[in-house]
Amino acid sequence: MSEKKAPGKLARAEGAQKSATSTTKRAAQKATARPGRAGEAGGESAVLAKIAEMPKPDRILGERLHAIVKAHAPALSPKLWYGMPAYARDGEVVCFFQSAEKFKTRYATFGFQHAANLDDGAMWPTAFALTALTPAEEARIAALVRKAVS
Repeated sequence: MSEKKAPGKLARAEGAQKSATSTTKRAAQKATARPGRAGEAGGESAVLAKIAEMPKPDRILGERLHAIVKAHAPALSPKLWYGMPAYARDGEVVCFFQSAEKFKTRYATFGFQHAANLDDGAMWPTAFALTALTPAEEARIAALVRKAVS
């Protein structure tokens, strides 16, 4: 005869098999549960603290992007959005920085939301992969940020 597991034992056995991915998903869910709440209270300091936590390559990109956005779109307010540095106008996210480490990708992402004024015909890019920032990329991002808030 086979022995049936009690429902409680089955749940514990399945729970023990949770992978590291589940832990990552739970952390993302916590960060997304109330997007922007930490940013509303801490604003720039919360964004800078999040950037400071990043691994060195992402931290360097994050610091430069923060400086570019602050210099070229001072009307945008820094905030945390889904656990990522973001910049908003009237509470709506215009642009954001997603570190490569956050989703275990080979590149970081600088993206724009629907509040950005980047429309260009029937199709236009809303996110850009970043592995480094040269003066040329910095100039392009500065122009995009200025256009996004125009």
